[in-house]
Amino acid sequence: MMIFQMPGPTATSDWATIAWIIISLFWILLLFTDILDRSRIIRYDRFVRVKLMYIEKLIKEAREDSERFLKELGVKDPKNVIDGFIGNNFVIEPVSIEPVDIIKRMSHLLRTRDSKIKAYVNSIMPDNIDNVKKTNFMVLLEINWILDFYYRYIRHLYLYSRKYKLWLYLIQLSMVLPVVIKELEAVRKAVEPFSKGVPVGDSAGPMVVSLLAPASERILIEEETVYSKIDFEGRNLYLIKAEGPGGTVGRPGEALAKLVEELQGKVARIITVDAALKLEGERSGSVAEGVGAAIGDPGPEKIAMERVAAKYNIPLDAVIIKMSSREAITEMTKEIYEGVLKAAERVKEIIRTKVSPGSNVIVVGVGNTIGVK
Repeated sequence: MMIFQMPGPTATSDWATIAWIIISLFWILLLFTDILDRSRIIRYDRFVRVKLMYIEKLIKEAREDSERFLKELGVKDPKNVIDGFIGNNFVIEPVSIEPVDIIKRMSHLLRTRDSKIKAYVNSIMPDNIDNVKKTNFMVLLEINWILDFYYRYIRHLYLYSRKYKLWLYLIQLSMVLPVVIKELEAVRKAVEPFSKGVPVGDSAGPMVVSLLAPASERILIEEETVYSKIDFEGRNLYLIKAEGPGGTVGRPGEALAKLVEELQGKVARIITVDAALKLEGERSGSVAEGVGAAIGDPGPEKIAMERVAAKYNIPLDAVIIKMSSREAITEMTKEIYEGVLKAAERVKEIIRTKVSPGSNVIVVGVGNTIGVK
């Protein structure tokens, strides 16, 4: 008699069972625990820490270059000079819920801050250092402060998110950091042109004025702001810019208002020229013409332009040279310089076509006049 038996377990079926159990456990862990999320958080955490270390490197490089600049000027203990500025430089914004005289209050705070920085720089600089180098160093102090502030703020968000387990903060921080890093790299590179005293992209506006009146007399009209008067094809052309070649933006709004009042409002046209941020995909150095006050200002200078133009019903034109934020604060490129030449020609064309001979016209070159006389 034949007896049939069920086949016993084999090695293959044992391994298949083990694999099935492992896979099942794996899926259970993924679905019912936060292991996957924690692995991502660890990755985001490491990413932010690495970026913070990179920002520290940028700060160190900027500090070393700035300290070297100070040593060349004969300043003692440059490290403490920079630390003293970084640790004591902030402005509390004026009350905004009461709009009455907010511009006046803001202007007062900004002027007070400027005076404080100038007094600080004068106190540590040797007497034989000229104002050009002093204003350039003031910009270097601002650069070091910006880098330090962003580092401290990003570090605060990072430590805050870890302390209170706010992982969404950490994820959001890791997503925006690449863009912030690009901007900070540009700020770091701005140390070189301001140390050397060469034009940057933001010098486009003052450079247009300099090209229109290269050899004319510069007359001081406001603090760190000058104007020139030339004859342009029978028109009385007044040109306003910051006093160069130091790294200052001057007070173009107040200077314009004062000049218009001196001319008793008899101005046919006001043309403002400034650098402007381009959109992604736009060509650097391209020139555009519009209406309004072309100036990147917290408020006081811009509103001074608008008020005097509205008071005397003077048309207010704007000519802009487009560039990236990186190009605006680093050494002027060939594309930006070509844009400056085009902007100067555009200003001439506006005067020829929109201003009658014998009339007064004012051109304001807005921007940092580093390297531009």
